[in-house]
Amino acid sequence: KIIDSGIGYIANGSVYFDVVKYNKTNNYGVLSGRNIEDMLANTRDLDGQSDKRNPQDFALWKKAEPEHIMRWPSPWSDGFPGWHLECTAMSTKYLGNHFDIHGGGMDLKFPHHECEIAQNEACTGQSPVNYWMHANMLTLNGKKMAKSTGNNILPGEILSGNNNILSKAFSASVTRFFMLQAHYRSILDFSDDAIVAAEKGYKRLMEAVEALPSINPSKTNSLDISSWKQLCYDAMNDDFNTPILIAQLFEAVRYINLLKEGKETLTAEDLNSFTTAINAFVFDVLGLSDEKAADANNDKLEGVVNMLIGMRNQARADKNFALSDQIRDQLIGLGIQLKDGKEGTSFSI
Repeated sequence: KIIDSGIGYIANGSVYFDVVKYNKTNNYGVLSGRNIEDMLANTRDLDGQSDKRNPQDFALWKKAEPEHIMRWPSPWSDGFPGWHLECTAMSTKYLGNHFDIHGGGMDLKFPHHECEIAQNEACTGQSPVNYWMHANMLTLNGKKMAKSTGNNILPGEILSGNNNILSKAFSASVTRFFMLQAHYRSILDFSDDAIVAAEKGYKRLMEAVEALPSINPSKTNSLDISSWKQLCYDAMNDDFNTPILIAQLFEAVRYINLLKEGKETLTAEDLNSFTTAINAFVFDVLGLSDEKAADANNDKLEGVVNMLIGMRNQARADKNFALSDQIRDQLIGLGIQLKDGKEGTSFSI
């Protein structure tokens, strides 16, 4: 379709997208704000070293060199699709010609996503996406992350503490909370001091949420919960502004402390609305988890399984192998695997 429209052209077995011709009827630069005339003026012309009509033209299909292992037959040559075209082909196949949100790193805005827009408009006549969400970079101790310099850390190393950068291990929810304190379009600097501070804030938030059930309702309201809820929605509606939402959640922490001290009051209806909203924003919207509650549940599970292991051991000692096997098999059915060894029986989930 792009070739038939005259915007795609064949050159020496490859197919290129004519950016200049496309720009006559469309806007190449609509996403990044770049001007094609400026791009052309600042590009060095290398005569004879390219099959392209214009330096900014990009490949839709590349003819494979003899040594290139990635190759498929096509009407133009044995070759492979251009990088930008691969993404457009996948998105249109699975999401259609037009979809709501396209994400990616800030470094992909130009040229990659700009080229995706151009290809889609040339092929389907419409822009592919309503909203582009570009996440910014993560630095480490004020410097760019780079494996070559050793200034890098893997997610698993944050959770395990197996690294020489952080003072200890940090949970997934604390790490998530730390990252949500910066807007996704801003650069975030990862450091031990910063994530330690985030952990303290996370614990304050969770302690407040845990205290909500202990608050007794009153006959009167002294807090405007409706306005507070609207500020939370406004934050998320403002380009997923999680730092502002978190600020509003800490305003809720202040409310909770005042309610506990009896300095403010809420009716049963507003207390229920307040509790529902906090839980929704903390656990559903931000995706955090109450790790203290999770740990308590894990302790309870471990206690129950160990009790069943004791019952199974007694059944084996009594030569009641039918009961012993029944306990083992039912635990397996629940996803709990018993392991018998010289030092006793352990379990894994």
